[in-house]
Amino acid sequence: MDLYNMPGSPSTRAIMMTAKALGVEYNSKFLNTFAGEQLNPEFVKINPQHTIPTLVDHGFVIWETRAIVTYLVEQYGEPDSSLYPNNPQKRAVINQRLYFDMGTLYDSFAKYYFPLLRTGKPGSQEALEKCNTAFELLNTFLEGQDYVAGSELTVADIVILATVSTTELLPNFDFGKYPNVERWYKNAQKVTPGWSENLEKIQGFASLCRTRRYTLQIFNMPQLDLYNMPLGPTSRAIQMIAKAVGVKLNSKFINTMEGDQLKPEFVKINPQHTIPTLVDDGFVIWESRAIAVYLVEKYGKPDSSLYPNDPQKRALINQRLYFDMSTYDALSKYLYPLFRTGKLGDQETLDKFNTSMEFLNTFLEGQDFVAGKELTVADIVLLATVSATQVIAFDLAKFPNVERWYKNAPNVVPGWAENLKTLEEAKKFFDEKVAELNK
Repeated sequence: MDLYNMPGSPSTRAIMMTAKALGVEYNSKFLNTFAGEQLNPEFVKINPQHTIPTLVDHGFVIWETRAIVTYLVEQYGEPDSSLYPNNPQKRAVINQRLYFDMGTLYDSFAKYYFPLLRTGKPGSQEALEKCNTAFELLNTFLEGQDYVAGSELTVADIVILATVSTTELLPNFDFGKYPNVERWYKNAQKVTPGWSENLEKIQGFASLCRTRRYTLQIFNMPQLDLYNMPLGPTSRAIQMIAKAVGVKLNSKFINTMEGDQLKPEFVKINPQHTIPTLVDDGFVIWESRAIAVYLVEKYGKPDSSLYPNDPQKRALINQRLYFDMSTYDALSKYLYPLFRTGKLGDQETLDKFNTSMEFLNTFLEGQDFVAGKELTVADIVLLATVSATQVIAFDLAKFPNVERWYKNAPNVVPGWAENLKTLEEAKKFFDEKVAELNK
């Protein structure tokens, strides 16, 4: 049994304590979500929602903490275990408390306190008020009883204990305002299997947070502004690269058809006034392929397979990126006249694009990726370009290696589903524009 997790997180600690209560052992597989490891193709294949924790039990895959803990009890606990008994009414109360933890307690706690780990400052006053309300509700649930969902320890206590014990990370959290919670919390530490390991994980996580390198590189999430036109292949390429390395982009729409790129405020950022343009904490870079490489080098894992350190591998990737520039140029000259005239480009421009596709077909002979044995930024950038052919009636079957590579994209490219959704919007936009021009 494998548990893909981020040690120290409340969700992982809840499962750890539940497993301890049941005497179940598992293989802990660490996924660093801050480094984007949950987006690795091999994990997305296991869990397409790419969330952790994720449990794999002899081929059976399940994710979401609360679903995992109830599964573990039903699969490995004693018959009618008090942790999650068979009685429908008892289960209903336990389930209510589990949903309360997910939607109210943990959610509000995370929104107010977790920003401390990234920025050194808590969330808004509104977030604090919601957190206080959640603890007040928990305090009410515990009025006159020792456990959150009845007269015995259940998985609801364990899950909520994992959430509440995260206060150990915080200086001077005041339990005095919630006397029933404070009483329950002290007792839960005595009766919950795995409490000492839970506390150890919290302390280890706290120590990790205090290191300057970890704080700067992991908790201080980057603020990245991407000036772009989302429907364009170059912008879609950057969106997929960002997904692959686990960074979020603040998308700033630049409507080039309305001349937004020529406005003084944008020209001041990028005197060449081209998109996409990335602004990373004051550092400005444009040209999609340069942005793609930058994102991997700055935010990817060390020696990332997307753009590895080996000079020969990089050279091949770079060659394919420069090749994409000429391929994109040929496609755009054939495709984009639709915007202006309602008709595609001439036969000469189509021939140039077909020639590029023939070259790409040759590059892919006998291999699954365009620049080696693994997915790289070259694949993602070229896929963004080639996927634009879905807007028009273009037959990829003429290029069987390209078609095979393209069909494999959903299995290996983070953000591919979002790319296809944007393509659907692009096709609708194209169709409406063509209909308007051809009236």
